[in-house]
Amino acid sequence: MTAAAPLKGIRVLDLTRVRSGPTATRQLGDWGANVIKIEIPEGGNQKDHLSKKREGSDFMNLQRNKRSLTINLKSEEGLAVFRKICSQADVVVENFRPGVKQRLGIDYESLSKINPGLIYASISGFGQTGPDRDRPGFDQILQGVGGLMSVTGLPGQGPVRAGIPVADLSAGLLCAMGILLALLERQRSGKGQWVQTSLLQAMVFMLDFQASRWLVEREIPEQAGNNHPTSIPTGVFETLDGQINIAAVGKEIWVRLCNTLEAPHLLENPDYADSDLRSENRNALNREIGLVTKTRTSEEWVRLLNQSGVPCGRIHNVREVFEDPQVRHLGMAGEVEESGTRKLELVSQGFTLERTPSRLRTAPPRLGEHSREILEEFGFTSEEITQLRNEKVI
Repeated sequence: MTAAAPLKGIRVLDLTRVRSGPTATRQLGDWGANVIKIEIPEGGNQKDHLSKKREGSDFMNLQRNKRSLTINLKSEEGLAVFRKICSQADVVVENFRPGVKQRLGIDYESLSKINPGLIYASISGFGQTGPDRDRPGFDQILQGVGGLMSVTGLPGQGPVRAGIPVADLSAGLLCAMGILLALLERQRSGKGQWVQTSLLQAMVFMLDFQASRWLVEREIPEQAGNNHPTSIPTGVFETLDGQINIAAVGKEIWVRLCNTLEAPHLLENPDYADSDLRSENRNALNREIGLVTKTRTSEEWVRLLNQSGVPCGRIHNVREVFEDPQVRHLGMAGEVEESGTRKLELVSQGFTLERTPSRLRTAPPRLGEHSREILEEFGFTSEEITQLRNEKVI
C-alpha cells in the first residue's frame, strides 16, 4: 500500500450478529478501520447461529479483519467496561431488535452523552419506529414483504426467493454507506449522529425500477423469469452444449443480434418491429431465437456476439466464476493467513481505490482472542484486566 488505509484510526465497536450487521462492519474493516467484535464470554448464551460454526466458510468470510473482545453486557461491570471504551470509539454498530439496546442502556441517546462525536448505526428488520418495529426480521421474510419474491421466478411459478441474502447484504452495505457519510459530516460539525436502516428499507430500495413502475405508472410488476421485465429480447437461450444470456436492448443492438444470428426474417417480421411489439410477442420471438442459438456452442456464440457488440455471456456456477480469467484478473478471491498454518481464500471487495486498496489483513478471530490487548489500548491496566477475567466479566 502506498498510503494509509482510508479508515485507519477509526475505532468501530461491533455488536452485530448473523449477517446484515457483520456485512456493514466487514466493509469498514476491509478499508482499515479498527473493528472490535464485542462477543459474549465463553459459556454465555451464544445466540448468533454463525458463531456456532466459527470455523465455517460463512463466518470466516464475514468476520475477517476484526478482533474479538468478550464482554458480559448483562452485568454492571461489563456495561461499565463497554461505556469506557465507547467514550473513546468513533462508531458503534448494532442489529438488536429495537428496544433491546434501551434495556441494556447502550442506545444512542445514552452513549452520545458520554461521547457526543459517536456515530451510532442500527440495522433492524422493519425499522426503529412504526407499527412493525418489534417484528423479528430475517432475510427471506423481508424478501417477501419487500416485494422481491413477487418479481422473481418464472411466470405463474409462485413466489421465489433470490439465491443470495439480498435483504441482509444490501442493508449491511447501506449501513456502511451511512456510517461513512456520518463520519464525513462529523469533520465539519464535530457531532455524531444515529444512522438507521432496516432490511425492509433496503429491500424496497433495491426494487429500484420495479418500484418506480408502480409509483409512477401504477403498474404492478409480475414474474418474468429469465426474461427482462421490459427489454426484450433479454433472457436465457439454449445452445448446442448449454445456455447463454443475451441482452439485445434497443434498436441498434437488436439489428446487430439478428445480423449475427444470420436471421434477417426476424428483422422483417412486423411482430418484432419495435421494442413494444417485441415485448408483447416475447414468447414467439424467444422460440425463434432459440432455434438459431441451438446450432452452435456457447463458446462460439459468446465470441461471435461479443465481436458484434451484442451483450451476452455464459451462465457460470460458483466454481466457474472463480475460474473465469476476468474474475481472476480483478482479484475477487483474496488470501489471508489463518493462525500461521494455512492460507484462506475469501471474497475480495467489489470496488477498488487506486492508492489505498482494501486488504485482507487478518483471519477471523478466535472468541475473546484480543480481549487483553484491546482493553490495554483503551487504558485498562493489567491488574484490572486480570480482575475482570477472574470475575468472568470478559
